[in-house]
Amino acid sequence: MTSSKRRREVARAKAERQAARRAEAAERRSGRNRIIAVLAVVVVVGGALAWVLLNRSSDTTDVAAPTETVAPSEAVPSDDAAPSESAVPSDSAAPTDEPTTQPDPNCSSAPATRPDDMSWPEAPKDPVKPDTAYTMNLATNCGDIVIETLPAEAPKTVASMAFLTEEGYFDLTACHRLTTEGIFVLQCGDPAGNGTGGPGYAIPDENLPAEGAANYPAGTVAMANAGPGTGGSQFFIVYADTTLPSGYTIWGKVTKGLDVVEGIAAAGVEGGGTDGPPAQPVVIEKATLTTSPAN
Repeated sequence: MTSSKRRREVARAKAERQAARRAEAAERRSGRNRIIAVLAVVVVVGGALAWVLLNRSSDTTDVAAPTETVAPSEAVPSDDAAPSESAVPSDSAAPTDEPTTQPDPNCSSAPATRPDDMSWPEAPKDPVKPDTAYTMNLATNCGDIVIETLPAEAPKTVASMAFLTEEGYFDLTACHRLTTEGIFVLQCGDPAGNGTGGPGYAIPDENLPAEGAANYPAGTVAMANAGPGTGGSQFFIVYADTTLPSGYTIWGKVTKGLDVVEGIAAAGVEGGGTDGPPAQPVVIEKATLTTSPAN
């Protein structure tokens, strides 16, 4: 083989090797491009999915699990609004979608309530006067409610309620709670308006009725409490015969205006439940006390 022919063979072999290497490199580049393309598609699809999920999440409002409406302690609300057991089924206390309550036509607009800014370090020392009748009048935006007190049976309670009345404690305070199933009471006497207010002191229990059916009959006025010996200023008016545990001091009875309470009850509970603020707002505009010789 001549030298020129050999050079041509060497050049051809070199060219073939270079072509093979170029083809191999091109194949590797093609593979990398396919991988990059697949990854790009994954990133785009993943991003789109994340965007959809995030927007769907932002369109959904978190709703707290509904809580049961707490009924009074074995049936009657406490001064600190921390009752322990429920005498009213929670389902019956749940608000309805379409409340059927109507305002009491006998009521005028409720005035603004006063601040909860009155308290005393201890209960009043002055006892009730012997052979004296104490009558409490609650002038509300729905009408007057007259309470004949029971000083002989509940002297310390009547003395405290008389003191608070004369101090103007009950003036411009709301009756903040109404129950309309199982128990039938309108609760008042809390300047805070939410079941937490009190005069700063506690009074002992007195004149507790026996256990039994309808032991708190219609017209009864009794103290709310957070347990034995914790009565303060909150009280409830019974507008229909009610059975309760024997733990709430009975200190008076309604002699006039029970129909006022019945009208408030007929308007129902705010939101359509059976236990809560009255649908018809009711405020004690002025509480007054009169005394007279006992019969």
